[in-house]
Amino acid sequence: QVQLVESGGGLVQPGGSLRLSCAASGSIFSIVSMGWYRQAPGKQRELVADLNSGGGRNYKDSVKGRFTISRDNAKNTAYLQMNSLEPEDTAVYYCNARAYYSAISWDEFWGQGTQVTVSS
Repeated sequence: QVQLVESGGGLVQPGGSLRLSCAASGSIFSIVSMGWYRQAPGKQRELVADLNSGGGRNYKDSVKGRFTISRDNAKNTAYLQMNSLEPEDTAVYYCNARAYYSAISWDEFWGQGTQVTVSS
């Protein structure tokens, strides 16, 4: 089906920046949307940002103006540019894709997660 591989996480100081990447591969017929979720210790997984095939974007309120989601359709890769990072942004970030893997079948796929730690 579809595999998602994330990269770009790490340790950064408050106010710093990171760029996450998510490359989709496998039996991709078309991608409906790609997005990023995060899960902090003891908390539920939450949507950070997503981008649909029509170009529509959604952002969690607390990241608006700081994070930007984008996608390179030719590479089936999504990016999350994170600026002005805050300690509250510390979490495991997961890439998500809703994609057709045949002309009539679609599913939701997840990456393995990448750790983002914001700390001085």
